[in-house]
Amino acid sequence: MADMDKAKDKAEEIEGRAKQGVGSATGDESTRREGSVDEVKGDVKQAGEKVKDALRRD
Repeated sequence: MADMDKAKDKAEEIEGRAKQGVGSATGDESTRREGSVDEVKGDVKQAGEKVKDALRRD
């Protein structure tokens, strides 16, 4: 289950980067900002998974 969560979080981060690129390329500031938010969400979720992993090891 944790591996699936990690994959989803990474996918959200990558999707965010893609949206940022599309928004920048098309001049759509809304899409660029949305992509930035998605990327940060993915990063934060990945950090949470790393904390869970560290706690499981102890």
